[in-house]
Amino acid sequence: MAPASKVVVTLTGEQRSALIRLVHTGTHPGAMRRRAQILLKADADGPDAWTDEEIAEHLETSRMTVQRVRQQFAAEGLDATLHRKKPTGRQYRKLDGRQEAELVALACSEPPAGHARWTMTLLAGRLVELEVVEAIAPSTVWRTLQKTSSSRGSSSSGSSRRRPAGRSPPRWRT
Repeated sequence: MAPASKVVVTLTGEQRSALIRLVHTGTHPGAMRRRAQILLKADADGPDAWTDEEIAEHLETSRMTVQRVRQQFAAEGLDATLHRKKPTGRQYRKLDGRQEAELVALACSEPPAGHARWTMTLLAGRLVELEVVEAIAPSTVWRTLQKTSSSRGSSSSGSSRRRPAGRSPPRWRT
């Protein structure tokens, strides 16, 4: 099924030579190379000028991928088409290094009066009180502490525990 309106890709000589260089030299990510190959095959003024179905079959990808590359090239240009955009609005880490250090220090301190140990909810609430973060879930506190070697209940400072000295094996006599 052919799309109702096909986007025509027309590359300049400079763009074409840059894409050929990208495809044939260096070590580039596979997705970038595939997009460059799609653009080279889809160029209306180029020697190839293949259809979407032919490009998809030759490059072992789907026709929709070829169509999306054409549309992105027409809308955003060559650089945006080749280079993957970073997701916006997504926060990968809830706590940065300084905030994590404060959390670990808080978890290793004495628990509040009336409690035998720190709970994840108490730690999350205390971080908000201290204005380390605006809001944080107890599950995030748990995941962050899980990455460290701190323990909320042990009397150890977090360094390795001492192992009881066992008897050494008897020496062989010759």
